[in-house]
Amino acid sequence: MPAGVPITSTKALTNATLPYVEAIANKGLGAAVAADPALAKGVNVIEGKVTYEPSPRRTASITRRWPACSR
Repeated sequence: MPAGVPITSTKALTNATLPYVEAIANKGLGAAVAADPALAKGVNVIEGKVTYEPSPRRTASITRRWPACSR
């Protein structure tokens, strides 16, 4: 889509992401994530700590590559 309609796709992406950027700018990352479940799903790491639970089938590969992520 971006190649076919670059201006429209840029505006669509900006309109979809701007509210999240504004929330982070106004509240800070931690408070914005705590207040918005949709934003929380898109944030993987806050202050060096993993914020999501990987699926069981991916846990093994994650802990093999990044031992600090193991729980």
